[in-house]
Amino acid sequence: MILVLLSYKVPLDQVDAVRPDHVDFLKQALADGRLLAAGRQNPPTGGVLIARGTLAEVQAWAMNDPYVVRGIADPQFVEMTTSLVAPGLEALQS
Repeated sequence: MILVLLSYKVPLDQVDAVRPDHVDFLKQALADGRLLAAGRQNPPTGGVLIARGTLAEVQAWAMNDPYVVRGIADPQFVEMTTSLVAPGLEALQS
């Protein structure tokens, strides 16, 4: 599992202008099984994506995010091995 931490590089109004394309990108990734969860950080300084795949696969996928393509956000990648999960989330275990 890979955590993708997005850090906004531009003011929030510029982020929000691209957000519909970003959300479409994320919805497609959910449908494809690549993305497990996504959300905006609070306060809104970036986002957190939880993705499935190898580090190289997730990095390649994330480079197509409209936020990254358009210079809105920079991604940081954290690879993790999931060893403990809450009941009902066993599918997330590595």
